[in-house]
Amino acid sequence: MSVSEQQVLEVLKQITDPNTKKDFVTGKSVKNVKIDGANVSLDIVLGYPAKTVQASIQQLVSDQIKTVAGVGNVTVNVSSQIVSHAVQRGVKLIPGVKNIIAVASGKGGVGKSTTAVNLALALQAEGAKVGIMDADIYGPSQPLMLGIDGRPESQDGQKMEPMMGHGLQAMSIGFLIDVETPMVWRGPMVTQALEQLLNDTNWKDLDYLVVDLPPGTGDVQLTLAQKVPVTGAVIVTTPQDVALIDARKGLKMFEKVGIPIIGIVENMSLHICSQCGHEERVFGQGGGERMCADYSVEFLGALPLDIAIREQTDAGKPPVVAAPDGRVAEIYREIARRVAVKVAEQAQDFSARFPSIVIQNS
Repeated sequence: MSVSEQQVLEVLKQITDPNTKKDFVTGKSVKNVKIDGANVSLDIVLGYPAKTVQASIQQLVSDQIKTVAGVGNVTVNVSSQIVSHAVQRGVKLIPGVKNIIAVASGKGGVGKSTTAVNLALALQAEGAKVGIMDADIYGPSQPLMLGIDGRPESQDGQKMEPMMGHGLQAMSIGFLIDVETPMVWRGPMVTQALEQLLNDTNWKDLDYLVVDLPPGTGDVQLTLAQKVPVTGAVIVTTPQDVALIDARKGLKMFEKVGIPIIGIVENMSLHICSQCGHEERVFGQGGGERMCADYSVEFLGALPLDIAIREQTDAGKPPVVAAPDGRVAEIYREIARRVAVKVAEQAQDFSARFPSIVIQNS
């Protein structure tokens, strides 16, 4: 009894990708199905990085195909292909960057920068090429969080080479000024600095550039919305009402300027006593999930109030690299995969496929 491609596709429709929640056929992940007698081989091409779960997806697909009568050996190759996705109208993509993810909060002190750097490191841990740009001109924190010293170099006198920290390409105003120098700048200078940091850095073939925004809804956020090709925004909040009020403002701002909301991360959702293990909701409960329900956006995940997160990040080794096998790193990787899946679900950007048309007088 010979096996048909249709039989293989039918059984694959019955299993769901644990990350996209769609079956592999509907999600258009199944490629190059080849049948040689009883032997079956195929590729599963994911639109998001999933290095830490590739083996489990491979096993899931292989086991399902083996349920077809007459199947012999099964070969499943799982890989990721990350492409550029659509951004705001009238804004061009930045050379060397496929997708820009803005990480924002309505107010300070909710762990936005910590979330941004761990999100970037988690996307990298899943196999993507990632950079991070510190857009907080007044209070740059990424140099400390990534443990990077020194100043960026320039090969051609025009563009700066990104600094490197734990494999991430990074750029921050903090690399260009003394750590104790206050940035006493008005709005136009700040927005000009943001544009220069972004456009004058020689980003190298990034799948994702994570932009750590300053808190609020001011000049920097508006510049980002109008001039920077943002694929989507992640909103960081804590569960209490005072943080949620401002987080809602941040969300509404992105909606008004046409930037998709990827989802919401709730930080400091639960404190576990390091001495006795007692669990306590210091900042309330369920605020982030209620906000998601109100605005029909995805709840990406919740992180505990854990002293290790603060200690490791302050030491320049955030949890994703300091304790990659720990529960906190696992949560960040889960959030990173959800972010990448939401980006992959958006419309693709095809502008790079079209040639530039130049009109000259002959």
